[in-house]
Amino acid sequence: MTVTTIDPYSILKNKVGESQAQAIVEFVEREVKEMLDDNSNIYATKVDLKESVHQLELKLEKMRADIIKWMFIFWVGQTSLIITILMLFFK
Repeated sequence: MTVTTIDPYSILKNKVGESQAQAIVEFVEREVKEMLDDNSNIYATKVDLKESVHQLELKLEKMRADIIKWMFIFWVGQTSLIITILMLFFK
């Protein structure tokens, strides 16, 4: 299998002239480079994934602490309600 390369400058030089061909080639190269740079920001790396997992773990820890806090408050409320009802019932 052979790889064929295309030299756009030499093709365009014969059609539009050297300065215009150079300007077109530079413009296309600049646009392709910008497009590749923009697309490189889309892909996630291992570092990005580790950071995402770390953020998720922190959120889960905070949520777990909140759930335990509210469960404790609920248990205290239920226990005091049951004690109050039993005290009123046995009077």
